[in-house]
Amino acid sequence: MLGASPALPPSLLPSMPRRAAVDPISALRHGGFLLYLIGGWISNSGSQMRIVAVQWEINLRCQPDPYLYLGYIGLALVLPVILFALPAGAAADRFSRRWLILIAQVGLAACGFGLAWASWTRAPLLVVYALLFGTGSFRALGWPASSAIVIGLVPDKTFSNAAMWRSNAYQLASTIGPLAAGFLLAWWSPVVVYLLDAISSLVLATCMLFVSPRPQKRAVEPKSWRGMMQGIRFLQRQPILLSTMTLDMVAVLFGGVVAMLSVFATEVLDVGAVGFGWMRSMPAIGSIFMGILLAMRPPIQRGGRTILLTVAVFGVATIVFGLSKSFAVSLFALFTLGAADNISVVIRQTVLQLMTPDSMRGRVTAVSVIFIGSSNELGEFESGVTAEWFGLVPSVVIGGVMSLLSVPVVAALFPQLLRLGSLEHLQPADPAEAVV
Repeated sequence: MLGASPALPPSLLPSMPRRAAVDPISALRHGGFLLYLIGGWISNSGSQMRIVAVQWEINLRCQPDPYLYLGYIGLALVLPVILFALPAGAAADRFSRRWLILIAQVGLAACGFGLAWASWTRAPLLVVYALLFGTGSFRALGWPASSAIVIGLVPDKTFSNAAMWRSNAYQLASTIGPLAAGFLLAWWSPVVVYLLDAISSLVLATCMLFVSPRPQKRAVEPKSWRGMMQGIRFLQRQPILLSTMTLDMVAVLFGGVVAMLSVFATEVLDVGAVGFGWMRSMPAIGSIFMGILLAMRPPIQRGGRTILLTVAVFGVATIVFGLSKSFAVSLFALFTLGAADNISVVIRQTVLQLMTPDSMRGRVTAVSVIFIGSSNELGEFESGVTAEWFGLVPSVVIGGVMSLLSVPVVAALFPQLLRLGSLEHLQPADPAEAVV
């Protein structure tokens, strides 16, 4: 053709950057992490079974007005987290995280056996709440170590993938646990559920005997209240960390519907114990679906905008669930909020662990536990109180609206969040920033 330039040989053509292939199971190639993941999945499945059984049993025992009694479940679980999370975080930076997890799981098993006894003997509700307080105490002991140990089981560049698989494993447990509990409650009694929960905790304790993480960087600060508070001081100087935690805290605190699902199952949708199990499982099914999509795609490139969008979707789905009178629509709303929550959890966990120095991961994770973990149970208590004051449906709708409002507020308070881009290049901040 006239005027056409002669073709260049391939060797002289400009090279185009090639995107690295995505390895969706890169974290699972590390045996210690895989064993820890399997043990954690079994233990979390038992924990999900336990909470379903407790909610169902108390709902039936406290008719016709169970709202506050269901809310007290969350209160009994959250008080130990608020009281003990900071000391547990300091312990996770000073002592073996592996042994802290093991001790916590043995304690959880003891509480599970205690709940089985209390259910079998129809013990007073005060005994049940006391055992739930014990459950919360051992959860608080093991929680910071459970999150902080992961970075010692996989390379830093693989942590985002590990966080995704941990989230998927937790959501799979949140699917299988409630479903299994629903069928067991329909066929047998809560006693069987509590016994299986106790055994599941012992499984993870056994797995921890065979897990060998890399040596952790131990805290060198003196043992004092000031040392425990270093996690809070560090977060005060990290707007990205603080903003992602704030978003999750508000969404879970006000947008949680889990505590009232047993009442929706019996009074609104009339689907019984098995339907209750499906409702409890549906957020986790949505989360697993989203987790698979995330595993097949490159790491999230616009972390800040993505987490803001997912919290907004979470709020809308919560409102739809609250207004729904259809079992199918309710399940779809729960599926959607679970899918949105998965993205938020992966972003928050990746930012938290990669931007935190190893010598402070226990204490910073402890603050995250108070922010996020306690807001789960406080959200259950809040749901019980607002349902008692305003009614069942308005309490859920109000929570969804609050989740929506948190998005523009957090974006305005933390403009740095909008600039958060790719998660795979995050680096730990200077630990000296915690010292004042």
